Amino acid sequence: MAAEPEILDELRRLRARVPQLTGALAASVDGLVLAHDTPGVEPESVAALTAAALGVAVRMADATGQGDLRELLVRGVHGYVATYAAGSTAVLTLLAQDRVNVGRLHLEGRRAGARIGELVDAEAAAKPPGKAPAKSEKPATRTGTARTRTTRAPRSTATNARTTTES
Repeated sequence: MAAEPEILDELRRLRARVPQLTGALAASVDGLVLAHDTPGVEPESVAALTAAALGVAVRMADATGQGDLRELLVRGVHGYVATYAAGSTAVLTLLAQDRVNVGRLHLEGRRAGARIGELVDAEAAAKPPGKAPAKSEKPATRTGTARTRTTRAPRSTATNARTTTES
């Protein structure tokens, strides 16, 4: 991903602005790590768990009529895990100590999520939609009856999760 260095810079600036952060991770809504600054934490696991939690949170917001998901906050004995929408296809997950100012965490998390969303969405817009890299394939040498395929219905997964960064 071309935007990865810029996303990583944003994560590091965010951690500098909120010293009680112990980690920051940007991921796609389907759980793929885009960039991370998470010492001592396995980023792939956090991204996968974020995608699972996001799926439940989106359903909860829909079922209760609260609209598109904007953020998710989990408080544990030792601190917080906060997830913010970052554009239409990504999320920002922050890990923070228990003594963090939650208002400041939300303020900075929302700002960083909006910035990361701009970076990710701009990169997605720059790529031609549905254009897969060209493969070098051998020409078909089979003879016999032609096979036909039926189109599949799109999968309903967390990739369709609706998120928004508007406040």
